Formats: sequence, structure tokens, C-alpha cells
Amino acid sequence: MDEPVAVIGASMTQFGQREAWIQELLAEAGAACLEDAGVPPADVEHVYAANMASGEFEGQGGVMNALAHDLGLLPAYSQRVDQTSSSGGAGIYAAWQSVASGASEMTLLVGGEKMTHRTTGEATDVIASITHPAEYKHGVTLPSFAGMTARHYLETHDAPRESLAKVAVKNHQHGVDNPNAQFQKEVDEATVLESPIVADPLRLYDFCPITDGSAALLLCPESVAREYTEEYAVISGVAGATDTHVVHQREDPTRMGGVIESSDRAYEMAGIGPEDVDVAELHDMFTILEFLQMEGLGFAEAGEAWQHVEAGRTERDGELPINTSGGLKSKGHPLGASGVAQAVELYEQLVGEAGPRQVEADVGLACNVGGFGNCVITTILESGGEAA
Repeated sequence: MDEPVAVIGASMTQFGQREAWIQELLAEAGAACLEDAGVPPADVEHVYAANMASGEFEGQGGVMNALAHDLGLLPAYSQRVDQTSSSGGAGIYAAWQSVASGASEMTLLVGGEKMTHRTTGEATDVIASITHPAEYKHGVTLPSFAGMTARHYLETHDAPRESLAKVAVKNHQHGVDNPNAQFQKEVDEATVLESPIVADPLRLYDFCPITDGSAALLLCPESVAREYTEEYAVISGVAGATDTHVVHQREDPTRMGGVIESSDRAYEMAGIGPEDVDVAELHDMFTILEFLQMEGLGFAEAGEAWQHVEAGRTERDGELPINTSGGLKSKGHPLGASGVAQAVELYEQLVGEAGPRQVEADVGLACNVGGFGNCVITTILESGGEAA
């Protein structure tokens, strides 16, 4: 790589229950992203569609070809990227590689998923296919892993149950100011703690919703970015890692090896450390995951993330704002879109386009998790151009 890879455009559709199908959702975000950047479709050389399960949810394949056709990108190379619930982050990695390698000077990434037309049971079953067959056949699901891990964390570190509820409260507060979030309403601690039990000690408000939606990014070399805009972001670090597929084989379920390994590589590539990050988007599919990622990323010592949350350090006006978008908890979690939407939030923060969510930030980090830490992508973005 001779020069940094820049992000010059970003978009996110309304998340929630949408009538549009996956092909329409992808095209909606892709078109908005090109318009945001002021780049004509003919300039796009590579296009990536991050998507976990269009076949399982809709019986729809070939979403990357349909996206290239619908946006008038022909004859651009197209590829679908599937890395379960970290497909969006994997899409960022693939799009970054296409530009960094010199294979493409203009790469469009669109992530999306259509889920809400299926029943909760059906959608949960598709998501549960992420787990190892040996675990799946015994009825082990991601929520059950989350519940057992949360119980172990709380007991091991003498953390109050209320600290997890505070994660949900915080992220809902942040989501109020995100016009594209699925839930734009606050919840109080009592509501979280009194909601129905899903996987003890976790309750309904400790989990993200089932969501439809899409998000997009446009990437190019920094020298090309300067031809289009004076304000952009650069991807200064990006890396992925894989942990055991069978969760019970891990020595400590509260230690997310994939988060640690991917972030270590991303920090090294960017030439920074966790203390340099100004804002972060974490994969809070369950509230406990925000604690585990904070510790794996080096934002808190092992067993101490809950203390940072209790002290308000992760709120929008805190020392390290986390999930200013509302996170998966409030914004929603359309599987293939979530990792892309994380980077969209960081891009808007870094170029000063986050509106009422705006914080002072020059460095942002996104952590996108597949399964229960089975695969992880960590991406670091920094202000570029006049935004720097």
C-alpha cells in the first residue's frame, strides 16, 4: 500500500421493519452513498455486498450482481461477502484490500439484511446456524451463551446486575438522536431490569432487535479522494481474527480472543493505542458484549469495564463515547449491514456530520463481531483532509 485508503461517502437507510426486500435495500443505500460522494456510477470499479443470509431469509441469491445492475455499475467486479454477523466488517476489510492492492481506484461497499418478514423463531433459527453443530443439536443458542457468560462475568468480578442495564439505557439515549435508528426512545433502568427474562440474568432489553436495513461506504486512494472532497476519513488500521468455533473450548468465555488479536493488529497498523481512540462503535448484540469488547480492545482492564459504564465514561459526554449511533441495541442489527453502519457513524463523527450526536473526535474504532466472538473485524478510521 503506497498511500492511505480514504472513505469519501457514506449512507445508511432507515433501520427497522421495512417493506423493501434485500435487493431494494442494498440499492437504496448504494445510490445514496454515491450521491453523498458526488461520484458517478461509471467510476466504480469494484462493488461488494456484505450479507449473511439472503438465501435463508428470502431465497434470494446473487445479491451482488443485482446490486451492480440496479445501480448501473456494469461492468464493475462484484462480490458477496459473508462472515456471519461480522459480514459488514469483513466487507470493509475486502473493500479496503481492493483499493490498497491497487486493483480498484473506486470501490463501493453496501451491507444489508432483510429479516423482519420471518417470525422471531424462524429468524432466531437462521442466526443460530452460526453455532457449531455439536452445540446447536443440544439447543445451545447465542442468547444462552450470552446469559451464561453474563452470569460468570457478574459473579467473577463482583459487578452489579444494574451495570448491564446501564449499557442498554445509555445506548437507547444515544439512539434518540439517530434519525435512522430502529428505536428512537429512551428506556430507564427499571424497565430494563423488569423486562421478561430471555437467558438469565439477561432480559429482553439486554438484546438487540431483529432488523431490516442497509448501509454503504465508498472507498478510494487518498489522492483520488482529494479530487472529490476536502473532508474525508482514512482507514488507518483494519484487521480480522478468528477464535474457537466451539465456545465451551475457550479457557475463559469472558476473554474475546478475536477482539484482542484483531485490535492488536489494527492498532499496530495505525501506529496508535487504545488511549488514542476518541469514539468507538462496539457490537452490542447483547449488553454483556459491550463489556467484553471494551476489555479486549484495551479500553478497560479485565473485569473493570462495568466500572467505566457506572462512572458514565462511555456516554456521549464521557471520556470515551461508545455507540453514539445507539449501537445495535437501539439502532438495530440487520446482520450484513451492522459492521458497515458502525463505520458510517464513525465517518460522520470524523467529518463533523453527526448532528446532535456529534462528539469531538479525530480517531474512531469499530469492532464487528461474528457469532459469540467466533470471528472479529476491528477497523480504525481517522480524520483526513481538512477534517484532520
